[in-house]
Amino acid sequence: MSQGKKIVQPPYLKAGDKVALISPAYWVPQEALQMAAEVIKGWGLQPVIGPHTNNLNVNAYAGTADERAADLLWALEDDTIKAVICSRGGYGSIHLLNRIPVECYQQHPKWLVGHGDITMLLYAIAFAGVMCIHGPMAFQIASAQEPATSIIRNILFGTIPQYRIQGNAYNRVGHAEGILIGGNLSSYSTVAGTKIHLACKHDIILFIEEVEESLHDIDRLFYMLRLQYDFEKIKGIIFGTFSSIKYDLQYGSVEQMLIAHLHDYEIPVCCGFPVGSNSCIPLIEGAPCSLDVSIDKVVLTYNIKGNMEPYEVNIDKSQIVREKEE
Repeated sequence: MSQGKKIVQPPYLKAGDKVALISPAYWVPQEALQMAAEVIKGWGLQPVIGPHTNNLNVNAYAGTADERAADLLWALEDDTIKAVICSRGGYGSIHLLNRIPVECYQQHPKWLVGHGDITMLLYAIAFAGVMCIHGPMAFQIASAQEPATSIIRNILFGTIPQYRIQGNAYNRVGHAEGILIGGNLSSYSTVAGTKIHLACKHDIILFIEEVEESLHDIDRLFYMLRLQYDFEKIKGIIFGTFSSIKYDLQYGSVEQMLIAHLHDYEIPVCCGFPVGSNSCIPLIEGAPCSLDVSIDKVVLTYNIKGNMEPYEVNIDKSQIVREKEE
């Protein structure tokens, strides 16, 4: 999203449209893709599976980097395909960044869905000025993970949620407006600040989540973000879920540590938003939105075309604040 670049909203889907299932990173069994395809058929769409998705590599990748890139290019350049859903994350998306020209995303704007390691592709697409979706992948759609599966279906057809979630004692109150960007902290911090960066006129609302990292690593990665270009434009922050964390620093929770690091930033902060590896509530990246945070509640509203639908997400305190595990 270079200086002055217009943000493009991909067309919504209609009944009968084709949706590609691809594997840009780790391999998943074809059975999982077929199960996801059946769910997508139930949405009234036509699923098509990438030609290299069954090429299990010795390093657990779904084929070589060139094969995985070829599947993404195929899904983007085939104009009969209207959306792309990634099968899973893991590792490997970074191999595709130099293999997919930025112009390809711009010339063929369509919804791409994924999270975790797919964060790197989402960031590249947002850099190109095209909206995309941090949301459930094929293996989660195959198991009909709710409410994420229903929400992603609605978004693809043009019904846009307005999220309302319970408050959190760690929240920092305030109002912010900007372009929603973020994802998995390890993946996001790897590409932010590189030649693929979002230094632009737009303010940013950042969201991050993480799984299976230590507090020490999260601390280091978050400080890396503070040293990169994008952080200067951040007007609000959403902390998602932090699961299976190793507590090797003296903090009661990840949120407690990160809030302490933001003492010199007067911006609203939402803690415990249900976005992450376990609760993958879809978020539209690259979309202009507003964030309203109080101790009692948080409201995230998109300013894009579509049918707005208020969606209240209720999660208990144990999910909002993940306390230190002894």
